[in-house]
Amino acid sequence: MKRFLAALALTGTLLAATPAQAAPTYTQVSTTVDVPCWVFTYHPAADWYFPSGTPKALVYLQHGFSRSNGNVQDLATRYAAAGFLVFAPTLPSADIYGCTVNNIGNNTSFLNNVATWLGDAANPNGNLARSYAAAAATAGRAGTALPSTYVIAGHSAGGEAAAYVANRLRTTHASAFAKLRYLQLLDPVKSPIGNNLPSAISGLATTALPISAISSPPYLANSNASGTVALTEGLNRPFLGVRLTTGSHCDAEGASTDGLCTVLNGTSRPANVAALQTFAVAWANDAIAGSTTATYYPGGSYYQNLLTTGVIQTLSGT
Repeated sequence: MKRFLAALALTGTLLAATPAQAAPTYTQVSTTVDVPCWVFTYHPAADWYFPSGTPKALVYLQHGFSRSNGNVQDLATRYAAAGFLVFAPTLPSADIYGCTVNNIGNNTSFLNNVATWLGDAANPNGNLARSYAAAAATAGRAGTALPSTYVIAGHSAGGEAAAYVANRLRTTHASAFAKLRYLQLLDPVKSPIGNNLPSAISGLATTALPISAISSPPYLANSNASGTVALTEGLNRPFLGVRLTTGSHCDAEGASTDGLCTVLNGTSRPANVAALQTFAVAWANDAIAGSTTATYYPGGSYYQNLLTTGVIQTLSGT
């Protein structure tokens, strides 16, 4: 009893000394989402992040090679805190049937099925809608609908997958592509096999879809910036995002990265992570709102400060 009273008194002291915590601005729910693979149906993990109010849009956020949805948690929470509903699935990086986020032979059939998540999103019996319904029920949002506009974002090999999915919507799911407002590539990497990324960029170049990248310098981790090169050589636009001059391939993962990433690719600098997250959220906000918040673009105060201090370089098409 004495120990109990002492522990109770200590707990009360700690509670009194601890500042009140701000209420969470998002709710995270972990579930699964079905996706066909050859003659099978896979059930990969899927995290949903619900903002505190009505979502302004859906962000489909795809992790990179040898990673999982947990590695993009930090960035997902930034989108959610800004009012987006975030869907972050885990896709395999190795699979006997080629059902992978990266192209290890021919993953296009699998990515076609991944694209159907958004292509069939309006169908309440579709795989994405059913995953959302399960997550919404757990989050206390039962009966709500998926947002009617989308952002697709992907890191590393997930950037290639994101571009492929966006172009697949263009060619096969016209009504869903009309709802896509922005494609965001986070230090994208082109798979050493196949032509998924350049082909996707070529197809999307015929549209007005906003596309930009936040990249790190060329080095082994990002295959000498192969994805960024594919973007800047394949899309002739005056502004295609930024390169973090001292960036790490792990920057997009932020606080949810791990030693597997940092030991191979270098530890991220806090200033680079902050810049990446600021631009990622700001540009997604503008794409959905149809606006241009000047400070986050060339000539604006935030952008120019990072440019003149050497934190970023401007990416443009050739």
